[in-house]
Amino acid sequence: MTRHHAVRPRMAPVQPARPDRQDYRTLSDLRYLIRRFLEFSQTAARSAGLTSRQHQALLAIKGFKRDDSPTIGDLAERLRIQHHSAVELADRLAEAGLITRTHDPHDRRRVLLGLTDAAEEHLASLSAIHLEELHRLRPALLEILNRVAARPDNDDHT
Repeated sequence: MTRHHAVRPRMAPVQPARPDRQDYRTLSDLRYLIRRFLEFSQTAARSAGLTSRQHQALLAIKGFKRDDSPTIGDLAERLRIQHHSAVELADRLAEAGLITRTHDPHDRRRVLLGLTDAAEEHLASLSAIHLEELHRLRPALLEILNRVAARPDNDDHT
């Protein structure tokens, strides 16, 4: 017995509009602002005695969106790094007295990460100056986002 599959008409993939000069400028401007912010962030972290990655990890732990504490796997995902790299980073943070590790009371295999008081202090001061920097960059960021929203082929009508 042979099966007959319904023949579906093939639809040509929708090709995005070819970028114009303004699009390239928009992307270039955005990448420039991101680089400026990251450079600012690295310098601020170094001034606080942290590496940029340590600062990012502390922020990822503090800013974790669920009610429970993040795991090493969550940290790896948020930092977009390999699991073993997150383990090494957590080891260094724990040795520096910046994070705590506790076993999940519901699943002892899971290790939950938390911040120490020292990490909370570092993070509070760093976050305050980062928010100030974002405030300074806000007009340029909004201008870039408005350019994206104004693109004729923008299909985001929400």
